[in-house]
Amino acid sequence: MIVMIKGNVGYPITLDPTVWIFDDRKIELEKAFMEREEIKGSESIFQKPPVNRSISKMEGEEYLKNSYVIPLHDFLNNAEPNADAIEAEFIKSNGNNEKVSLEDAKNGYLLFSRKGKPLREDGPVHFYYKDGSNQDNPIKDIKEIRIH
Repeated sequence: MIVMIKGNVGYPITLDPTVWIFDDRKIELEKAFMEREEIKGSESIFQKPPVNRSISKMEGEEYLKNSYVIPLHDFLNNAEPNADAIEAEFIKSNGNNEKVSLEDAKNGYLLFSRKGKPLREDGPVHFYYKDGSNQDNPIKDIKEIRIH
């Protein structure tokens, strides 16, 4: 269950949402929309992806209870959208693709885990705007992100 970022970018990249549960950049879904401003200053395109140290049994149990998102910002910056790129199109498995501005995509989140499990039926990822305005209706069934 991978997601490609390609199109009007310098470097097409492949994302594997199944490993993000171990990434320190993940945020609990319930906290994502109130913590965004706090984490914004710590983002860097040259940082190695932070990976959790050894996970305790208690932490592992928490991971299996919660839903998590990850900011899309670093992934898009690593793909290096070209200067004339203005929008991101979410290519969906059902064919009903949706477009958002590149800026909205960079500020948004990808949900990759619901109650500790990968999104198999309507995933592998869902897109949420940074302000949470689509919390009740995220963009689902995303299999590719194409930059235009």
